[in-house]
Amino acid sequence: MVEFAMHNAWLVPLLPALSFVIIVFLTKPWKRLSALVCVAGMVLSCVIATLAAYGVFTNHEFTEKPLVYAVRWFSMAGLNIDVGVQLDPVSAMMMFMVTLVGSLIFIYATGYMEGDPGYSVFFSYLSLFAASMLLLVISSNLLQMFVAWELVGLCSYLLIGFYSHKISAREAAKKAFITCRVADFGLLLGLLSLQIVFGTLNLTELAEKISNFGQYTSMGILTLITVLVFLGPIGKSGQFPLHVWLPDAMEGPTPVSALIHAATMVVAGVYLVGRTMFLFTEVPSAMELVAVTGGFTALFAASIAITQREIKRILAYSTVSQIGYMMLALGLGSLTASMFHLWTHAFFKALMFLCAGSVLHALHHKADVWEMGGLIKKMPITGWTFVVGGLAIAGIPPFAGFWSKDEILLAAFDTGHYVLFTMAALTAFMTAFYMWRMIFLALFGDEKPENHPHESPWNMTLPLIGLAVLSAVGGLVGTPWAPFWQEWIFFGHPHHAEPNYLIMIGSVVLAAAGIYLAYTLYCADKTKARAHALKERYKFFWTLSYNKYYIDEIYLWFNHTFIDGAARLFYLFDIYVVDGIIVNGIAAITRLSGEGLRVTQTGRLQNYALVFFLGVLAVAVVLAFTGPSVAAGLTGGVK
Repeated sequence: MVEFAMHNAWLVPLLPALSFVIIVFLTKPWKRLSALVCVAGMVLSCVIATLAAYGVFTNHEFTEKPLVYAVRWFSMAGLNIDVGVQLDPVSAMMMFMVTLVGSLIFIYATGYMEGDPGYSVFFSYLSLFAASMLLLVISSNLLQMFVAWELVGLCSYLLIGFYSHKISAREAAKKAFITCRVADFGLLLGLLSLQIVFGTLNLTELAEKISNFGQYTSMGILTLITVLVFLGPIGKSGQFPLHVWLPDAMEGPTPVSALIHAATMVVAGVYLVGRTMFLFTEVPSAMELVAVTGGFTALFAASIAITQREIKRILAYSTVSQIGYMMLALGLGSLTASMFHLWTHAFFKALMFLCAGSVLHALHHKADVWEMGGLIKKMPITGWTFVVGGLAIAGIPPFAGFWSKDEILLAAFDTGHYVLFTMAALTAFMTAFYMWRMIFLALFGDEKPENHPHESPWNMTLPLIGLAVLSAVGGLVGTPWAPFWQEWIFFGHPHHAEPNYLIMIGSVVLAAAGIYLAYTLYCADKTKARAHALKERYKFFWTLSYNKYYIDEIYLWFNHTFIDGAARLFYLFDIYVVDGIIVNGIAAITRLSGEGLRVTQTGRLQNYALVFFLGVLAVAVVLAFTGPSVAAGLTGGVK
C-alpha cells in the first residue's frame, strides 16, 4: 500500500478535483450528499498522503534524490514542459498536513454552513481549493506550480466573496484578487527569466544548473530573478507591504478563513521559497531581503493585532505575523525551522479560527470581543480548545508553538542577526499578549446578558478536539532531545543547532509575561480601567495601531491621486490629441481637400478643354522664357 501511494501520489489532488466535478454536475441539488462527496474525497486523499509520506520519511534516500515521475505536457523548439509529481520530505510533509487539516476543516464546515442556501456550491469551491493547493505542493516544475498557484488565487476569490450579497465581501474578494495579481506578475516575470536563462523550470534540473549559475548568467541578473520570484510569496503570504488583503479576507465563511490562513493559500508563499531555496541561497542579498521582510512583517502585524476588536481580524493579523516568522527563518537559511513552524502553525491557527467560528455561530455572528465574555461556561469544548490554541501560539511548553518558535529564535541568535532576534523576541511577547487579550475578553470575565451562547454541534466540536490534540503534541516531533523532525524530514541537511536553554527559558518568560499582562489588564481588572487608561495615555499610538498605520488609506490616496490622475490625463490625451487632433484632424483635412477638389469636377467638357489649353499654354510660356537648356531637359536630351 505504501509503494502504491508513493507512485500514485497524483491521486491526492485528483480526488478533491473529482469531488468538485461530481458536486457541480451531479449532486448539487442534494446538499448533504454534496458535503459527503467533498469530505470523502478529502479523507481519501489524506489516507493516500499519509501512506506516501510514511514511505518518504522512512527512506532517507529521497532526501538526496527525490522521487520524480512526469509526462511531457507540451514540447516546441527550445521548450519542453513536463507535468508530474515530485516527492521528497518537504512535499510529503506538506501533502500530509494539508490533507489532515483540510479534512478536519471540511467536517467542521458541514455544521457551520448548515442552512446556507449555497451549501453545495460552497463545498464544490472547497474541493477545488484543496485540489489546487495539493497540485501546487506535489508539482515537479515551476510552471505547473504556477498554474496551481493561480488556481488557488481564483478559489480564494470565490470563497472570500462567497457571501456575494454583502458589499464588503465582494470588495474583499476583489482586493485579494488584485493584490495577489500585482505580486504574481513579478513571479511570472521571474519564472520566464529562469526559463530563458537556464532553459528549464523542472525543480531538480534548476537546482543542478543554478549551483553553477556562472556558466549561464551573472550575479546581478540572478539577483533580479530571485527578487522577482520573491514578489509572488510577498503577495500570496501577506507580507508587508502587500499584506492588506489578508485581514479583509475574513469576510468569507470561517472554514474558508481557517483553510486560507492555516493550511493552504498563505503558506503557499512560504512553501515556494522553501522549494526554491537552491535559488535564494546563491544570492546572499536576496536572503537578507527575505529575512528582513519576514522579521519586519512579524513585528508590524503584531503591533496592529494588539488593538483590534473583531475576533477574526485579530487572528488574521496574527497569521500575517506568524508567516513573517516563517519567512524570517527562511531568510536565515533555516529551512528546518521555517517548515517546522509552518507545521505547528497549521494546527493551532486552524484550531483558533474554528473556535472563533464556533463563537460567531453561537453569538449570531457578533464579532467584537468587547461584547463577549464568560463564554467558557456555556461553551466548554470551544472555550478550552481555544485555550489550548492560545497556549500553543503563545509558546508555552510543551505545546506545539513553543518548539517551532524556539527553533526560529535560535536560528536568528546563532547566525548573529541580533536585531532580527530582538524583533522576533518582541513579537513573541506581543503575540502572547494580544492572543490572551482576546481569550480573556471573549471567554472569561462577566457574561453579557444580551448574549445567549450555546455549544456547537458535534460535527463542529469534534474537529476542535482533534486540532487541540495536534496543537498540544504536534511539536514533540521536533524537540531537541528527540529530533524526529530533523532525522526523518531533513535527514542529511542539518539546519538544527544544539539546544540553547537560555533562549528557551527567555522565550517562556516572554510568553508568560505577555499572558500575565493581558490578564492584569483585561481579566483581573473587571472594569478594564487600566486598559482604558493606557489607551488614553498613548492615544496617538493606539489610534495608529487601530487604524493599521493607515496603509489602506495610503493605498487609496495613491490610487485616487496617481492611478486615477494618470487615467484622467490619458483620457484627456485620447479625447483631445488622439481623437481631436490626429483622427479628427486627418478627417478634417480629407474633408476640406475633398471639398476643394470637388469645385474642379464640374462635369462640363468645355471647362476641361479650357484647363487643358491653359496648361499647354503655361508649358509653352515656361519654355519660351527659360531657353533651350530647359527644353532639352524636358525632352530627355534628344537632339
